[in-house]
Amino acid sequence: MKAEEIRSMSAEQLTDKLKELKAELFNLRFQHAINQLENPHKIADVKHDIARVMTVLREKNV
Repeated sequence: MKAEEIRSMSAEQLTDKLKELKAELFNLRFQHAINQLENPHKIADVKHDIARVMTVLREKNV
């Protein structure tokens, strides 16, 4: 996701997106642990997206 896309979302949409991303990260870690993950770099991408969403949420709350 790009930062522009994230900034255009409302706070409620951002919290929903954050929940989705955290669930996706959990699933990716689980797949990685049992050697079923084809692209391990996807874990890092999801972590970066989580950080972007959290940053924008903090900006909107201030």
